[in-house]
Amino acid sequence: MDPLSPVCRELASPGIFQPVLSVLIIFGILVSYLPQHIRIITRRSSFGISPYFVLLGTTSGTSAFANILVFPKTAQDVACCKEIDGLACFAGLLGVVQVGAQWLSFFFILLLFVIYFPRATSATDPAASVSSTSSGATYRTALSITAICLFHALATFIISVVFALRQPGALPAWANFLGILSAILASIQYFPQIYTTFRLRHVGSLSIPMMCIQTPGSLVWAASLAAREGAKGWSVWGVLVVTACLQGTLLVMAIYFEYFGPDSKPKGSASEGPDEQDATNGAFTSERPEVLGREPVFVEQPSEETPLLQSQ
Repeated sequence: MDPLSPVCRELASPGIFQPVLSVLIIFGILVSYLPQHIRIITRRSSFGISPYFVLLGTTSGTSAFANILVFPKTAQDVACCKEIDGLACFAGLLGVVQVGAQWLSFFFILLLFVIYFPRATSATDPAASVSSTSSGATYRTALSITAICLFHALATFIISVVFALRQPGALPAWANFLGILSAILASIQYFPQIYTTFRLRHVGSLSIPMMCIQTPGSLVWAASLAAREGAKGWSVWGVLVVTACLQGTLLVMAIYFEYFGPDSKPKGSASEGPDEQDATNGAFTSERPEVLGREPVFVEQPSEETPLLQSQ
């Protein structure tokens, strides 16, 4: 008589197709985010990326990762690792690795966003930062968003541990709550970025190759998770379907503004973005990096508050 339970018996014979597809998806997730990481680093600016897009994306990813960690089936798969061989155990936990890889990749975008947030020095007060993104957010806003994301991740981890240790029966409800929260955040995640890109009529530091990879990749990933988790795991893979649709909308808009729009620039042009009006004082300031050698410099245009005589 087979001592394995039906769940563990299924994990013990994963086949070839599903593990190979899962590994390819993990590799695709990591590769898909690289163009965005590289674009921000090479431009040394996160201009054009909405801070609220970063906030919603990071908190959504944290909720999705916590959701699959506390999902009851994940606990069953981990328990089966004591009865099956290591390779089969690894194949059974690839879904968790996929969601974790996406969370880490987007969390790195958060770090790059705040590190390379556009900052300029005021002509009247060298200690003051007067630059802002297209939504009027300042560097203090970027720091606040980073703090909120860290607090959300810590609070989610603590609550999950408390439920696991004190009230295991509440874990399914907590997992569903995290899944619903992740789906809601992902559903509205792209609206701030769509608005920012539409207002700028330029992609800025947003990576088109990343979206070209992720839009169809999210649908493939959702199908893979749906086959693994089943209809009961809708809170795990359903968010990917919503994300793919919204990201596809942003992709079409970005391609139009970059290559077909009236403000599109020929390749080799030093100007990479339109001028933006500073939301703090109404001064017409430039937030695009002017290429001087290899270092991008954010040039502040004179306003009514700029003194007539300035030190060189």
